[in-house]
Amino acid sequence: MSTTPESELDPALFTATVTSLTHSFGDSTRRKIYFFLRENPGATAAELATHCQVHANVVRHHLEKLHDGGYVTYDNVRKTTVGRPAKGYRVVDETVTLEGSVRRDALLVALLEMALERLGPDAAEAMAHDVGVEYGRALVEEVGPSDSTKSVKGAMASIAGLLTAHGFNARAESDAATNSVVSDNCPFGTAATHHPVLCAVDRGLIAGMLEGLGAERTQVTLTSRARGDDTCRVTA
Repeated sequence: MSTTPESELDPALFTATVTSLTHSFGDSTRRKIYFFLRENPGATAAELATHCQVHANVVRHHLEKLHDGGYVTYDNVRKTTVGRPAKGYRVVDETVTLEGSVRRDALLVALLEMALERLGPDAAEAMAHDVGVEYGRALVEEVGPSDSTKSVKGAMASIAGLLTAHGFNARAESDAATNSVVSDNCPFGTAATHHPVLCAVDRGLIAGMLEGLGAERTQVTLTSRARGDDTCRVTA
């Protein structure tokens, strides 16, 4: 891995470096997967799911993030049963630097920021909300609706657990009148500080997940630190 000193990185590249590392290793399950692969190259998603005691779909999500960050790769492994070959995962050679993926992240952040500026606030917020709704629906398709999530309180608890499994570090909070999901790990990092419109993704995300889980109510409100609030909270 590259060990370029912070002082030699321009601010955008340094921010992208930190974001890339946090995005890839900020979740405990993801770290467990990476360390297991270091000792057990060629492990499959099913083997990793057993080791981490999580669903195979959760493991595949974390493997995708590690692969996108350039930390993990895979080879097709022949199976003795009928069907597509399984993927055997392994860590990328330690001599490979992060510079390529870091510069890619910096470029994507720059592209996103320029796109938001050109869209204007109203169109940008509508787009961010719609992206969140679609992503939220896709997330819950992995688990499907169940009777236990018909109430808003039950659905929000399920949502917090699913988001945490996907690296969001979320928790559910409830009182007599409201049910909320509070997130302590913003996936957008400093980009949200510069463009608070991105927080609309969270609002759409929870709304989409409530809809996908068949909750009795899907209308939500949002507070966010990027907009000056105390917490990043979506309330139904």
